[in-house]
Amino acid sequence: MSISRRGFLGSTAVAGLASAQVPKQTLPRRTLGNTKAQVSILAFGGGSRFLMYKEEDKAIEAVNRALDLGITYLDTAFAYGNGLSESRMGKVMATRRKEVFLATKMQERDGEKVQRIIEGSLKRLQTDQLDLIHIHELKTEEDLAQIETKGNILDVLHKLRDQKVTRFIGVTCHNDPSVLKTALERHDFDCVQMALNAALVGMKSGSGKMIPAPEVKTSFETLALPVAVRKKMGIIAMKTQAADALAGQASVEKLLYYALSLPVATASVGMPTLEYIAQNTALARAFRPLPADEMKELSEALSSKNKMALDHYFQHHKDEFGSMLA
Repeated sequence: MSISRRGFLGSTAVAGLASAQVPKQTLPRRTLGNTKAQVSILAFGGGSRFLMYKEEDKAIEAVNRALDLGITYLDTAFAYGNGLSESRMGKVMATRRKEVFLATKMQERDGEKVQRIIEGSLKRLQTDQLDLIHIHELKTEEDLAQIETKGNILDVLHKLRDQKVTRFIGVTCHNDPSVLKTALERHDFDCVQMALNAALVGMKSGSGKMIPAPEVKTSFETLALPVAVRKKMGIIAMKTQAADALAGQASVEKLLYYALSLPVATASVGMPTLEYIAQNTALARAFRPLPADEMKELSEALSSKNKMALDHYFQHHKDEFGSMLA
């Protein structure tokens, strides 16, 4: 079942699937670490690609379609459109909250500001409890120190978990695997979301600078992932297709299956059209783990061509649009 995104989206069968009324379906599920929650192996990403739906009714239709096709994990953040992503998902949560595991993220580090933003997030998402709040986009050792400062975001999230405002807390990172490794070793997060794809190689620890290939050996897969597995955290893969940067070099199927063949619970994928949703849910439904030798071959081929560019991209990447909500 090796197909390209262009080939899949060009098929009339998929186009028909995307436009028709789809009966409720299911996807394979996995346990999200120590949370014990069962989530679909494919998660709906609410970042910049979700904000590509310019009309609100189309965005709401996309979320409903994802749920109808079996997705049970919704990933959003206040930073995605200054609350726009949360607001759109909230229109669906008003009637379908019980069907999903709902995760949002907080970019702010100051504890008081985090508290205010989360109060707004609950209103935008039309819920009185979140399943998961992530510390959004861990960057450097200095950023980690700020997060850990008394009264800042980590303190607030622990209190909100105690108060049942959120069931679980976590951290996301696509910048530096060494910093994430340190954070996971120091703190007992319930969940972690990290950049995992067949071509991604990490940056030099703490410096944000590149090391010329082939000297770069670090990656989220080799540094941070083993810590998360050892501590039984719920692991969410992201950036599995590098925002289509790997298009034409490997099929969508292989890129998604590579990530899902790692010890993760789910992969969060941005899906900016109904066709993308149909494609990715079909692939998730048919998922079979890749053999280890095939994963190694794919990773070596893609890393040799892309690792330096992807390191630079993910160092500076922000998965958000600007202030889109008044």
